[in-house]
Amino acid sequence: MKEQSSGRRAFIKKAGILGIGVMAARFPVWGNSIFAAGYPKHNIPEEKNIDPKWLASLYKRGTATTYKKSRNELRYIGMPVGGLHAGTVYVGGDGRLWLWQIYNETFEGAQEGIEPKIVNWNDGTTVRKIRPRDGSAYIEPAIADNKRILDQGFALKTVVAGKTIIKELNADHWDEVVFSGSYPVADIVYTSKDFPLEVRLKVYSPFIPLDAEKSALPATILRVEVLNKGAKTFPVDLIGWMENGVNKVSGKPGSGSKTNTVNVGTESVDIVSAFITTDANQINASDHGSMCFTYHGDYGKANPALDPWPVGTADFNPLKVVTAKVDGDEKLVGGISLSLELLPGKTMQADYSISWHFNNVNPKLKKLVKDAEQGYYYASRFKDAKSVSDFIKTNFNQLTAGTELWSNTWKTSTLPHWFLERTFLNIGTLATANTYRFASGRFWSWEGVGACAGTCTHVWQYAQAMARIFPSLERDLRERVDLGVGFVKDTGAIIFRAENESRPAIDGQAGTILRFYREHQMSQNDAFLKANWTKIKLAVQFMLAQDKNGDGMTDTPMENTLDAVWEGEIAWIVGLCIAAASAAQAMATEAGDTAFAAICKNYVEKGKQNMERELFNGEYFIHRPDAVQGRKKLGSYNTCHIDQVYGQSWAFQVGLPRVLDEKKTLSALRSLWKYNFTMDVGPYIKTHVGGRPYALSGEGGMVMNTNPHNEEAPFGEDVSWQLGYFHECMSGFEHQVAAHMMAEGMHAESLILTNRIHDRHHAAKRNPFNEIECSDHYARAMASYGTYLSACGFSYHGPKGIIGFGPKWNKENFVAAFTAAEGWGIYSQKLQGVTQVHQFQLKYGTLRLNEIRLEKIAKPEAKHVKVSLLGKNINAVMAGTAGPLNIRLTQEVTVQKDQILEISIFS
Repeated sequence: MKEQSSGRRAFIKKAGILGIGVMAARFPVWGNSIFAAGYPKHNIPEEKNIDPKWLASLYKRGTATTYKKSRNELRYIGMPVGGLHAGTVYVGGDGRLWLWQIYNETFEGAQEGIEPKIVNWNDGTTVRKIRPRDGSAYIEPAIADNKRILDQGFALKTVVAGKTIIKELNADHWDEVVFSGSYPVADIVYTSKDFPLEVRLKVYSPFIPLDAEKSALPATILRVEVLNKGAKTFPVDLIGWMENGVNKVSGKPGSGSKTNTVNVGTESVDIVSAFITTDANQINASDHGSMCFTYHGDYGKANPALDPWPVGTADFNPLKVVTAKVDGDEKLVGGISLSLELLPGKTMQADYSISWHFNNVNPKLKKLVKDAEQGYYYASRFKDAKSVSDFIKTNFNQLTAGTELWSNTWKTSTLPHWFLERTFLNIGTLATANTYRFASGRFWSWEGVGACAGTCTHVWQYAQAMARIFPSLERDLRERVDLGVGFVKDTGAIIFRAENESRPAIDGQAGTILRFYREHQMSQNDAFLKANWTKIKLAVQFMLAQDKNGDGMTDTPMENTLDAVWEGEIAWIVGLCIAAASAAQAMATEAGDTAFAAICKNYVEKGKQNMERELFNGEYFIHRPDAVQGRKKLGSYNTCHIDQVYGQSWAFQVGLPRVLDEKKTLSALRSLWKYNFTMDVGPYIKTHVGGRPYALSGEGGMVMNTNPHNEEAPFGEDVSWQLGYFHECMSGFEHQVAAHMMAEGMHAESLILTNRIHDRHHAAKRNPFNEIECSDHYARAMASYGTYLSACGFSYHGPKGIIGFGPKWNKENFVAAFTAAEGWGIYSQKLQGVTQVHQFQLKYGTLRLNEIRLEKIAKPEAKHVKVSLLGKNINAVMAGTAGPLNIRLTQEVTVQKDQILEISIFS
C-alpha cells in the first residue's frame, strides 16, 4: 500500500498533475481518477446467478430482433447503409437516413465536433467531463432526430372514406413502426389502426461477400412496398424526396448556386444535385461534389425543386416546380412521385437509390497518409454521382439479388437470430468513416471513427470478419502495408501504424504473422504465400529475436495494444508469439523451407513447455516480472488478464495444432469467467474508478484485468494512465474470449458473454450497430465473427482444398452459412437414424475441394462414406471411425453455384 502510494505521488509529481481536474493533453481525461490511494478489493461475485431458463433461451433459434416505436426503441438506431469505405450513412429506426458522414470531415465519434462534456455514469452520482473517444458516445448516444443533416424521406397519399390522408414514412405518422435489421439489410414496417395500407421499407447498400468492388459503391438502395390490406381499390401517390447536399456545410450567399437537374429515361428518373461556382475555395471544399437521387422504374414523375406540402391535413398540395436553382446557402429539395390505383391484396413496389461523390480528401488525412492525395477509390471508378447511379441501373438486378441472396443465406441457419446478428453486424464498420480506400487501391483505417490513425496492427489483428467476407482487402493490406510501407526491410519489423508510427508492436507483429497464414488459407492457391514468403520469413525472424534468452518466451519490452511498454514475460504476448511461430511453421512447410520450419517448431515446443511451467500459477496464466526491473512498471503480473490465452484463441481461428495445454487453458478461461465476468458491472466500476464507461451499472460484461487475490500494488509501483484500461469492458476483447470459449466447448459461457454485449447495445439504450471503444465503430469489435466461426467449428484451407465443420451444439440438425476463397453458401448436417448426411449448397461462385473434415455424430462407429455431386458418386476415402472424420476425395472436385455436394456417412 505504502509502496504504491509512493509510486503514485512520484508519478503525479513527474506528470505535473495537481488535484483531480482535467489532465494535461498528453493524458486521457478519463485517466484523472485512477490514482486512488491503495487498491480496492476484488468484488466480482463468483456465483453468477444465471437463470437456467434464460440460459436455455439463448440456444433457441427464436426470431429476428425487432425494435418498435411502441416500446420507444427507435431513437438511437443507426445502421450503416452506404458502401464500404464510402463514408457513413445511417438508416434510422423509422427508416429515414441520417448522420451523412460523407463530406470528408475528420472528427471523433458520431457526435461531430463536440467538446468534452459533463455526463453522469457509474452509479448515477459520479459526474465527469469526457470526450467522445473516452465514452461519452456510449453514455449519451447520438439521437437520430438531432443529426439528420439532409432532408430525405418518403410519403404516401391516399383517400379513405372520402378523406385525403398523407403519411410520411417516419415514426410520427404511424401507430406502429417496427425496425428489424440484420446487417446489411434493414427492414422497417409501418402500420396504423383502421388504415388500409401497410408500408415496408427495405434499405441497404449492395453487399456481396467476396466482391469488394460491387460492395463499395457510394450509394444506398431503398425499396418501398405498399400493401393494400383493404377490400377495395385505393389511389396511391408515393413521393420520395432528397435534399441537394452538395456544399451543404460550406455553401455561402453569393458563393455559387445549387442546382437540381432532372433526367427522365425509359426505365428510370434521376435528380442530379450539383453546385456551380467559380470560387476556388468552394470547389475545393470537402463537401463539394455531386449527389443523385434515382427512381428505378418507368412511371415516375420528377420535380427538381419541391415545396413543402401540408402534412396531416385533408388536402394534398399538388407538387409544382418552383425552381431548380438556388443560392449557395439555400435549401433545395427534389422529389420523384408515382401514382397508381392499388387493387385489394396487391403490392406496389418502387426502387430508389441515392448516390454521392465527394472526392476532396480532408487535408489532415493527406498529411497522415500519402495515398490520400490522389483521392478515393470510388472516385477512380466513377466520375460523379450520376455515373454511380448509372452503374447501379445497369447492374440493378445483380446488385440487389446478390445482396438479398447473402442476407437470406446468412439467416438460413439453426443458430439463434440474436447470435447471428451480433456476430456479423460489426463488419458494418467497413461501411463507415472509420475506413477508407484510396485511388491507389490501398485500404486504410482508424481504430475507431476519427481516432488513432494507421490501420493499427495491434487492434486490427483481433478483427476476423473482413478476412472471411472480403479476403482480397486483407491480402492487399498485408502486401501493400505490412510488407510494404510499414515494413522495415533490414530487420523484418512491421511498424504498427505504418507511416503513422516508427515502432513495431510485439502483439501486432505476432498477430500479423497469424494473419499472413489466414490470408493464405483464404486464397484460391498458394500464389500469395509464394510471392511474400521471403518477407514473411523475415517478419517471423524479427519476432523470434525478441526472445532474448532463447526459452521460447518473448521478453523484449515493446509496445502493445494497451499503449504501454511492459517488462518481463507476459502470458498473452508469449502465447501469441508461440501461435505465430506455429503459423510460421505451417507456412514454411508449405513454402518448402524445411529448415526454417524446424526452427519455428523448436520455438513452439520450448515456448509451450516454459509458458505452461513458468507462467501458470495453478489457476491462470500470469505476467512474470523482469528479473531486474521487478514490478516497477505497469503490468498485469499475478492478476487475471482477459487476453492471457489469446494465442490459443488465434490457433483455433486458423486450424493450428494446440499451442497450450487444454486443461491449463480451460482453467484460465474458467478463471476469467470466475474473476472477470459479472452480470452487473455496477459494483465493480463504482469501486474501481478510472477507465472508460463501456458497460454501466446494470449491464454485464467481462472486465479487462482484475486482482482476484487482493494483492497490494497488483499492477506495479509506477502505475500510469493506461491502468484505466484494466477496469473497462471493451467488446473487442470480450468477443475474442467468447470465440475462444466457444472453441473450447464452453458454449454456455460464450453465449452469455456475447448476449451481454448484445444487451448492452440494445436499441432502448444506444445504437445496436455501433460497438464503441475509443470512438465509434471500433475495428477490434469485428472479433465477433470469430465467435460465429467457433460455433460452427469451421476450418478452411483454400490452396489445399480443405473445408471442415464441427458445430458446438445442434449437431444432429445444424445449418449455417460459410464463405470460402471463391464462393459461399449453406452447410448443413443432419442425423437420419444412424446415418449422417452433410451438404454443401453453393449459392455464389465456386468451391474447390480435396478433403472434408467432419465430426462423428452417430453413436455407432462410421463404416463407410458416400460422396455425390449432381447425382454422380465421387470416389472418397474416410479416415477415422469414432471421432474426427477426414474424407479425402480421390480426385479434386469443384462445386459450382446452385450445386449441392452431399456426404453420407453410414454406420
